Amino acid sequence: MIDGLEHRAEIAVPVSSRRKFIRTAAVTGGAGLLLEGLEPIRAQESGKKAPLLVLPAATKDLSPFTVHVPQGALDDLKKRLANTRWPNKEPVTDWSQGVPLAKAQALADYWRTRYDWRRVESTLNGLPQFRTQIDGLGIYFIHVRSKHENTLPMILTHGWPGSIIEFLEVIGLLTDPTVHGGKAEDAFHVVIPSLPGFGFSDKPTEPGWAFRGLPMHGQS
Repeated sequence: MIDGLEHRAEIAVPVSSRRKFIRTAAVTGGAGLLLEGLEPIRAQESGKKAPLLVLPAATKDLSPFTVHVPQGALDDLKKRLANTRWPNKEPVTDWSQGVPLAKAQALADYWRTRYDWRRVESTLNGLPQFRTQIDGLGIYFIHVRSKHENTLPMILTHGWPGSIIEFLEVIGLLTDPTVHGGKAEDAFHVVIPSLPGFGFSDKPTEPGWAFRGLPMHGQS
């Protein structure tokens, strides 16, 4: 299952190494690089030269959504990755001082030269995708219904940093377990939202949004 996700999501770094990299990047401030590589360019955040991915205004209705990132935005990302100004190499041979320079460079080079976003985009567009408004914010989500009767819904939420792509390989297992040797009563309807500020969900513009267990902005 994990190997399949590696190929589908076009992430060639071993799972254990990638997770270690993400955890360390979040602690050391490198998460900004990760999110910039995975998130769409938004109108209010991008430069004037790069074509924009403008998200449609969300309403309280469920609006079907199709992903298409302008090629110019992908080209701009590759250009910025190529022009990265890297720090000096760390004086240690382990992770005690944060993400090793070679690891960060290898990941950035993978995004620039080998990551196939169009393949991921095609995979997403093969699934039912929607946007809707929740508490005034546009939220993107995948909703795949099972063909089996008396099925319960299951919400799969990613963490920070994270992505809905983490769940692509389990959708079939959960919605149609009989194909994979399971039982019909083990099936679920699957809902996979992007957290606010991630992927194709809107970014909060005011305080009040926070992860459970973490203080909100302005609170200690």
